[in-house]
Amino acid sequence: MRRGVHGSTRRSIVTLATPALQEHFHVSLGAASWVALSYLLVVVAAVVPVGRLADTIGRKMLYVYGFGVFTLASLGCALAPSIYVLDGFRVVQALGAAMLQANSVALIRLAMPPGNVGRGIGVQGVAQALGLALGPPVGGLLVHVGGWRLVFLVNLPAGVIGIIAGVLFLPRSRQLQPRINPDISSIVLLIPAVAGLLLTLTSVQHSRILSVNVVLPFAVTVVSIAALMWHTRNLIKQRLEPLLPVDLFVSRPFTTGVAAGLLSYLVLFGILFITPFELERTMGWKADGAGLLLAVLPASMAICTPFAGRLADVRGARLPTVTGMALSASGFVVAVTTPTSATGLCVALVLVGAGSGFFTPANNAVIMTSAPARRASVAGGVLNMTRAFGTALGVAITSLLYETRNGGATGYRNAMGCLAVLAVVAAAMAWLGARTIAPAPVEQVQVPPLGGEDLSR
Repeated sequence: MRRGVHGSTRRSIVTLATPALQEHFHVSLGAASWVALSYLLVVVAAVVPVGRLADTIGRKMLYVYGFGVFTLASLGCALAPSIYVLDGFRVVQALGAAMLQANSVALIRLAMPPGNVGRGIGVQGVAQALGLALGPPVGGLLVHVGGWRLVFLVNLPAGVIGIIAGVLFLPRSRQLQPRINPDISSIVLLIPAVAGLLLTLTSVQHSRILSVNVVLPFAVTVVSIAALMWHTRNLIKQRLEPLLPVDLFVSRPFTTGVAAGLLSYLVLFGILFITPFELERTMGWKADGAGLLLAVLPASMAICTPFAGRLADVRGARLPTVTGMALSASGFVVAVTTPTSATGLCVALVLVGAGSGFFTPANNAVIMTSAPARRASVAGGVLNMTRAFGTALGVAITSLLYETRNGGATGYRNAMGCLAVLAVVAAAMAWLGARTIAPAPVEQVQVPPLGGEDLSR
């Protein structure tokens, strides 16, 4: 639960700091966006293997140590003298985040009784929404008062609290998977595949489509994906387990849930990333005011999320997931028609937040209950990899669409129109794959007494 608040706050705070980082380091929007993208790239590559590791050595240990890595890296980010050093510490910070994200949903999945998984994930969704709600106003205030470095320093006390809470309250894992050799080759191939795609999207903003800056990273992406598919196929033939859990994707609810979830995170973080530029550059708002307006999105998300979890447990996931993405699509339509109106943007943010609040807990519950309980961390790793990749695509795509028109209302309108279409596609996927959340065998865990807990599991 703690991961939900801390991680969501972190993403939304950095979003508000991006314009300040661009101005402080005198770099392009594409270069400034890599402060977010470098973090997300590492989370995409690391969260699934870390999930596998958690299934074999214990979730509590990695969760607590993840807070330590994240907190120390945050200090490095705050002291960074250049944007390149900042990107480097963001990579380390992402490793800590992967240790947290790979375990958060799995801990909930295993702790909740059958038939209440949606409700438990709904409660986590409230924590995530509260984190997102705190991020914009806090981030805007910090940037306005003390600059972008305070955005990272605020993680230090939060990280210490997270470590103490994890040691005292997290349950130990009682059933562990046999240890297996990590699939390092897949990780080596996945990183250039994702990085090449993101570099392609950010490079095309300022280069011709057939230039080396665009063609080369795209070629790296294609070759890396082909090599990853070939390598995965060979491992399956040898009856070895690859990095990507191909067997889980045999389930249609799991596959469509992952695909729809990726699009939902893309549209959610796409609007969160690009709206501060519209407010500050086009409409002349200050960072603290922009943060307050952005907070209405996660606030509406927090209101809707617990109802969505309960509704998914009782009526199945199709109703809240399809309704949620339909609400988000309507919000983007409002943003397209009123790009320079504060009232219109407020309505759009409320609708997108409500849509995400309905969609996310129900869809996450479908993904988690489609996998066996013994593979909860792996399924949670896939879910969080999807979130990180969708977030990265949201940042890269909206940045591209915004910059192609040199910013302003036209660029913002183009970005919102694209997100509206993607929200409709996500709704269609949810309709095809969502189902009643079926109870599955759940590993029983016990909450340890305060103090004296062994961190080895």
